[in-house]
Amino acid sequence: MKHTFLLGAVLALGLPARPLLAQTATLPAGVTQVTSVEGITEYRLPNGLRVLLFPDQSKATATVNITYLVGSRLEGYGESGMAHLLEHMVFKGSPKHPNIPQELTEHGANPNGTTWLDRTNYFETFTATDDNLKWALDLEADRMVNSFIAKKDLESEFSVVRNEFESGENSPSRVLEERVLSSAYLWHNYGKSTIGSKEDIERVPIDNLKAFYQKYYQPDNAVLLVAGKFDPAKTLALIKQDFGPIAKPTRVLAPTYTTEPTQDGERAVTLRRPGDTQGLGVAYHVPAGSSPDYAATEVLMDVLTNRPSGRLYKALIEGKKAASTWGYVAMLHDPGYAYFYADVRQGRSLDSARVAMLGALDAVGRTQPPTAEEVARAKTKLLKDIELLFQKSDDLGLTLSEYIATGDWRLVYIYRDNLRKVTPADVQRVAAAYLKPSNRTVGLFEPDNKPDRSTVPAPPDVAALVKNYKGEPAIAATSGGAGTV
Repeated sequence: MKHTFLLGAVLALGLPARPLLAQTATLPAGVTQVTSVEGITEYRLPNGLRVLLFPDQSKATATVNITYLVGSRLEGYGESGMAHLLEHMVFKGSPKHPNIPQELTEHGANPNGTTWLDRTNYFETFTATDDNLKWALDLEADRMVNSFIAKKDLESEFSVVRNEFESGENSPSRVLEERVLSSAYLWHNYGKSTIGSKEDIERVPIDNLKAFYQKYYQPDNAVLLVAGKFDPAKTLALIKQDFGPIAKPTRVLAPTYTTEPTQDGERAVTLRRPGDTQGLGVAYHVPAGSSPDYAATEVLMDVLTNRPSGRLYKALIEGKKAASTWGYVAMLHDPGYAYFYADVRQGRSLDSARVAMLGALDAVGRTQPPTAEEVARAKTKLLKDIELLFQKSDDLGLTLSEYIATGDWRLVYIYRDNLRKVTPADVQRVAAAYLKPSNRTVGLFEPDNKPDRSTVPAPPDVAALVKNYKGEPAIAATSGGAGTV
């Protein structure tokens, strides 16, 4: 997905300054204020829960968003898709909230849950009333540690997740992207799809899923955001009331340490399956979202993919090589990737599109550096996206979830500050550094309505295979003692 981010609208839009809660009211016992940046104030509970409050009395709604620092990056062997499966399961109810879908309807909430590589998040946006806010906070506190995670619900949810899986499998562009990324990342879990393996999803033991839930759905691994119209002092008291009794876990979450080695040459993937349109996908390794180069990489992406002025648009669409093209930079905790894609109609040359795309990608860092006009246009657009995001609390919650998962919510302001300073030379530098042939993986989708596949059978039941096996009669020992061969 293409990320849009937020700007310090307090400064950009001249919004009234928001006083710190500590200046106007006594904090609940045990709650500490950590910091405050441009209207967002962070607090911490004794159990480790981090709380972000962003009050805006001009809004008619409020949003409660909770981010758990667990995504497919944290999944182990046999656990692929577990973070996403849990996202579905926590909507199945908890002791105090046994019918969550009905409650969401009764409170007129606009809810969702999403899972990606580094995080899982849940949010409810609703009309700003004390009753709605109290309900939403109680809901998130209860399902943090008391979700049913029952076998009967797991079995019923398989069909829902299976439908999502099959929907993705029926999208050649999505499957090609998965194949390209799995080839680009040989060791790191960013090469694995968030939805996971169908076999892992359908075979996961309920006890394993519960253990995963109990490990990661804890206050010290979560960040709670409340944004929109609400009273900060009352809200913080409610948060202490609902989340405070949850004990800080004794387990320690060990940091991941797998690092993807530097790619040592161009890689290629060919996908053949039924489809109507050819596809071309290209991935490059790029720095993490916390890197100082991330802002320049986003500007580079806009220079290349903007419609109708982007270079890939001109080379592929105006050049009649492709029907559509797009791209995005994955803002991630660990070094991420830039991905570019183009649809090519049947009858058109897929190789011509490949040559045109790679030519444009190679040139921007070498023979045809970005112009001042291209960079200025991209920066204006990206900064405007940031500014506008502050006006929608649900979008704000989702975007801050990405920054929280990247390392810290305050990275959004660092990104904005870095974006303002990006120069054409910076954009050319990151293009030259990362858009190298040796750093890319190229994927081609070639439609084939009768693909020739080799299905390898599952291993046999070895215990049954050897049961009662006697073998041939033993060879009689030769006379005269042990012999040698």
